[in-house]
Amino acid sequence: MKLGPVIAMLLLVFLGMWLVLQPALSRSHSDLTILVGAHEILLERIDYNGQNAYRIISPRALRTDLPIVQRELDTFLESQIEEWNARPAFERHLLGFFNITSWGTFGWVAIGLIGQGAFFGRMFVQWIVSERTRISTVPEIFWWFSFIGGICLFTYFVWRVDIVGVLGQSTGIVIYARNLKLIQKEKQKSAPTIQAHPSA
Repeated sequence: MKLGPVIAMLLLVFLGMWLVLQPALSRSHSDLTILVGAHEILLERIDYNGQNAYRIISPRALRTDLPIVQRELDTFLESQIEEWNARPAFERHLLGFFNITSWGTFGWVAIGLIGQGAFFGRMFVQWIVSERTRISTVPEIFWWFSFIGGICLFTYFVWRVDIVGVLGQSTGIVIYARNLKLIQKEKQKSAPTIQAHPSA
């Protein structure tokens, strides 16, 4: 076994873990987590002129270093609840179903769905090819679907801050890429070589 793919796999695992740990660590610093619909608001408790106050640390769009005293926090949360409830019920249910806070983040869900579709597609194609040949066969397209699906799901799991998904996909991506490289090498070996004949 070559050392290069193993190193690439380890680097991708560590990159994935680092990307997931960044937002996870910011969550651990929060003293108060409030869920408004599908919207998670993380607050840090601070001392402000001898009284308890809070600072919003997530989501990024609401983040502020300004202290918010309890009265202001109540008003702020009421406005967030009103804003969420002002959306049509269908939209609220759909956003809640996908566990997202706005349609702007649906692109991330779409990446995850494309990845899952590619993973289903690889197994479906492999099954059809095997049924046609009556021999268990893994066609090249299987590895392409796996590679594309792996990258999409890795990206999606990083966005979701899902360490289990990131670890699962980071190792697979390198294996899929390595198989594609081996297939290309085999094709080059078996390709007929054209030799130049000296002209008379």
